[in-house]
Amino acid sequence: MALIALGGNPTQTSGELPKVGTKIADFKLVKTDLTYCSLADFTGKKLVLNIFPSVDTGTCAASVRKFNESASTLENTTVLCISRDLPFAQKRFCGAEGLDNVVNLSDFLEGSFGKTNGLEISDGPLAGLHSRVIIVVDEDGTIIHTEQVAEIADEPNYEAALAVL
Repeated sequence: MALIALGGNPTQTSGELPKVGTKIADFKLVKTDLTYCSLADFTGKKLVLNIFPSVDTGTCAASVRKFNESASTLENTTVLCISRDLPFAQKRFCGAEGLDNVVNLSDFLEGSFGKTNGLEISDGPLAGLHSRVIIVVDEDGTIIHTEQVAEIADEPNYEAALAVL
């Protein structure tokens, strides 16, 4: 388990992030049009997985905005914004903000993405939601960067994530 904090109060995740150099596990997530997608839908693409508790919080919204801005300049790279928010909330947020360079995916059904990748918050007021994590994957599905943000309210290190692409 990773020890993280919410407003300085300790909390933990369900496990450890997958290791750099390993393959990202396949997933089944829900898009904003309520269809499913998996890792196979992004074959041959680099992926930046921007994972967070809820798009309806300031820091999570800021990360989606920041990665949306960067996504338009990334070659052969797709940015996936993943949370347990309902697809309707993800669609509403990006529509209202005019954000169309990222792909929003929901893990609302079972939370299996968070559990598989050891990033589900396991206690405290946000238990069951995803912790703030960045995972970068190359075209072959190999993880080339991870970041578990220690304080949930803090933004991730965007520069470090984008530098490995």
